[in-house]
Amino acid sequence: MVPWAVRCCLATVRWLPVVFITAVVAWSYYAYVIQLCIITVESVPEKIIYLLLYHPFLILFAWSYWKTIFADPSPVPKQFYLSDSDVQRFQTAENEEAQRQILAKMARERDLPVQCRTVTGAYRYCEKCKMIKPDRAHHCSVCGTCILKMDHHCPWVNNCVCFNTYKFFVIFLGYGLLYCIYVSLTVLKYFIQFWSGGAGQGMGRFHILFLFFTAAMFAISLASLFGYHCYLSSQNRSTLESFRPPIFRSGPDKNGFSLGARANFQEVFGDNKKTWFLPMFTSFGDGVTYPTRTVDDDSDQLLGQRQRWAEEGDVNSPSGQTRYSAFDNEVVITAPKYM
Repeated sequence: MVPWAVRCCLATVRWLPVVFITAVVAWSYYAYVIQLCIITVESVPEKIIYLLLYHPFLILFAWSYWKTIFADPSPVPKQFYLSDSDVQRFQTAENEEAQRQILAKMARERDLPVQCRTVTGAYRYCEKCKMIKPDRAHHCSVCGTCILKMDHHCPWVNNCVCFNTYKFFVIFLGYGLLYCIYVSLTVLKYFIQFWSGGAGQGMGRFHILFLFFTAAMFAISLASLFGYHCYLSSQNRSTLESFRPPIFRSGPDKNGFSLGARANFQEVFGDNKKTWFLPMFTSFGDGVTYPTRTVDDDSDQLLGQRQRWAEEGDVNSPSGQTRYSAFDNEVVITAPKYM
């Protein structure tokens, strides 16, 4: 057991990247608003335009960053956890095959919607959490628990990027990129003047020089990361799944959860265009059940129900809340809540 003092020290250290980013943003506000717009820029219309365009980028960036940091990670429903007696039986089983049978029986009795398997074909089991892992769930060593649709644990937000936070994380990257690009472009003219020695004196000059370098550097980093996660969203794939494809009864399939680019986008951002790019949770589903394009023994019946709902256009399916989209012959299902 880790001592309490060590845990407190580790928790404090994990907040340092967040404090660093917050300090950089606060300094950039001072450098841009005070040193550039108020002190350096002489044209009043230019000052007003710069400030009017700057603050919406800053607000959206800060809002999405806040949501990414403080949104609760996705906990696994209690139905997936083994009872103390089940854990005892599992740990004292004679062999691996007996353990597989225990997990399979439990999944059937509780009607757990699990399609993913291990390499050996068994249900995925977390030794630390003592639970059957839902599809796309993984154990986070930093959070100390299993997380639904875990993408990765990001030190820059001190939180898990997962089902509850993935949309916030993607738009945080997007608005961060736009913020840095805007600052870089509007500062560029004065950066060139100061760098060539043609204008500016004192410490204000260095604030603007460093502001350009910092914004440009972060823009390059964010562009690659944002582009990568846009690609993952279009494929309905997490970072972990891009390195280790999910395994179904029919075998590994890195595109097993992909329903087509538009449906994949809506699964993360929802179907309301007005809230697509706002830091508001609008993702489909409950983080436990996901439609797949892989047909196997466990999903035959579920896929048959989806086909029937698609043909009938029935939005009140027996599985819970369902969203039916008639584009590209794709069905996007919000699965029953197991929370």
